[in-house]
Formats: sequence, structure tokens, C-alpha cells
Amino acid sequence: MDKKIRFGLIGIGAQGGAYAGFLTGKAGFPGMPAPECPPHCALGALCDTDPAKEAMCKEKYPEYPFYTDWKEMVASGNVDAVITTVPHYLHTEIAIYCLEHGMHVLVEKPAGVYSKEVRLMNECAAAHPEVSFGVMFNQRTNVLYQKVKELIASGELGEIRRTSWIINSWWRPDSYYRQSDWRATWGGEGGGVLVNQAPHQLDLWQWMCGVPNKVYAKCLYGCHRDIVVENDVTVVTGYPNGATGSFVTCTHDAIGTDRLEIDLDGGKIVVDNSKTATVYRMNKTESEMNDTMSMMEVAQLTSGNSAGGGLYTTETFENTDGWGKQHTTVMENFAMNILEGTPLLAPGSDGINGVNLANAILLSSWLEKEVDLPVDEDLYLAELNKKIAEEGKFPTR
Repeated sequence: MDKKIRFGLIGIGAQGGAYAGFLTGKAGFPGMPAPECPPHCALGALCDTDPAKEAMCKEKYPEYPFYTDWKEMVASGNVDAVITTVPHYLHTEIAIYCLEHGMHVLVEKPAGVYSKEVRLMNECAAAHPEVSFGVMFNQRTNVLYQKVKELIASGELGEIRRTSWIINSWWRPDSYYRQSDWRATWGGEGGGVLVNQAPHQLDLWQWMCGVPNKVYAKCLYGCHRDIVVENDVTVVTGYPNGATGSFVTCTHDAIGTDRLEIDLDGGKIVVDNSKTATVYRMNKTESEMNDTMSMMEVAQLTSGNSAGGGLYTTETFENTDGWGKQHTTVMENFAMNILEGTPLLAPGSDGINGVNLANAILLSSWLEKEVDLPVDEDLYLAELNKKIAEEGKFPTR
């Protein structure tokens, strides 16, 4: 099949520029060769309101149409689908318009800033099933996380008891936040690390381990940085089966840590740096050991010289994806969904789960108490609008 889906890129910043490189075979970032263009994908057109971006695109991509109005690009006939690489508040506005006008849309993460607008976007998509609707959760293509999800879902290791993810490998100096007026603002970006750096992990966490129903969070705002949004977050979650979870992230740790631990009744899964996973399979479940083992047997077990002291066996597997491969995999999957109905790796409707979780984390911090999931949409939006009004930079939503 020679058919290619022509993607229109709305917003040619760092991410949009990288995608243009992916879709044309040109480097998206200096010194980093772009991955091979997916076989059923092509660049159709580019769009940005910045004259400097227009000049750059016309020099680097002269053969592709350029638009300063994304609605004109949608109506042009030059694109089959769009990707929304724009400030977060615009994701839902653009997606809803595209869905209503028969244009396939792949929304960049996060799906939106607040769950109320994301729910409306999802309802619009459900009313237009003929249009493909996806979200750029590229890390779902990581075979390591896919294996972890499959292993948990299989029930081989029993129920989850506790999860913990420390993801502090987001170091950002003040110069990063000064790149754009909208960045690290309540009115322009809708938050900090939870809506910018960590949405992939918030998605993966609930995708693999389930959606919590209780959230308690402590957030620090402008911690060691000249910003007003959250950039240091500690979260405790509860789940319907009684399991607990914790999530820690920040943008001021120059050394950084990325470690996910999932404790289950029959073993443990540890993922380091999103690259290496170690699965510990208990020879007996912890519940069986608790019911049957004497302290003498415990002493003999823990003093053993075999791997795990005879307590468990281990398996290790790795992810070897190169730069850009995950994003191009999502693009190709999205194109094949349009062309042949291939199931989406990341359906657009899934985007609300991470937004709900991020909203609940911030709401808990603002109210200084535990909150329920799904989040109270109206209460969250009211509190967010208070932050925007105090900031005084952008209109409230």
C-alpha cells in the first residue's frame, strides 16, 4: 500500500520542529539525525503565527505549504491529519474544531489543562467516530513498559500492593522557563512539571497500575526557580483494592532519578531510567510465606547464597529505542488507524486519565487535603481561575 497520510503541524517550536524533521528525514535538532520517516506518513503543511518560524520553515521546507491560520490549513486540502504542537490550552480547542470538520487529529500531550475541557473533547470525538483521534503518548510504544503492563494484567504476580515512582530527571534552569511568555504560567501553560514534563509518567503509571481513587499531594511552587507554578511534587495515592502509591517529581534536581517500583503479592517489578526492567518472581507468594514460615526458616532463607537467597528468580529486559523512534511509531500507528482501522496505541480518549490525576494532585495541594478521583471538575477550574487571576497575565477560562 503506497498511500501516505499527510500531517499538518500546528506550532513549529521545539516539538513541532522535531516532527517536521521526522516526517521529512531532516534533523529535528542540531547534531541529532532524524529517524527514518514512517512508511505511511508524510509532511503535508506547516503552521505558526511567529514570523521568525515562517521564515525558517520557508527556508528549510520550501516545498511545503505554510499557514499562519490553522483553520485555513485544515480547510486547504493539503493535509489529512493534524498534530497540535501548541501551548496546552489550545489542544482541546483545535481538536474539537478538527473533529467537527472531519479532520483526523493527533493531540500532543497533555490532552488538555483541565479535565472538564478534555471530557468535552472526548464527547465530541465519540460523536464523530469516523474521525481518528489519538494522543501523543509515545512512551506507550516502549516495549519495556508494554511488557510490564502485560505482566501485571496477566495476574501472574498477583495483585499490586504498592507502587512508587521517583522521576526527577527533568532538570530545567530559569533560562528554560524564559523561552516563552506562556511557559510556567497558570494562564499560559496551566501549570508546571505536571502538565509539561511528567504527563508521560502520569499516563504510564495509571495505564500499567490502574487509576487511583484517592489523592493527597504536597506541591512546592517556584521551588529554587523564578516561576509561580509547581516544580516540586510529592503524591500519595490510594486504590480501590487497598493498594497505595507514591509519585515524586521535580525540575531542580540536576543529578536526577528515574525509578519505578511495583510491589505485588507474588513478586516485584523495578524499572530504572525507563531503560531496564527487572522482574522478581517469588517462589512462594508473600501471603503464603507470611502464613507458613517460622523465624528459623526466615533466618535460613535470608542467609542463603543462591540468587535471592532462594526467595525469588529474576528476569531482566531492556528498551533500546533510539531518539524519535517512539514518536514516529505513534505517527505510523495513527496513520494505519486512518488507512486500515488498526487499533490505536494511545486513543485520544485516554488523555483524560492523566489530566484528571494532575488536576487532583494540584487541587489536593491547594486545598491541603485528600481528594477523590475523578476530580471535581468545576471546583478545580474555579481554583485554577483564581491562580490565573492572581497571576494577571492571561484571561481566565
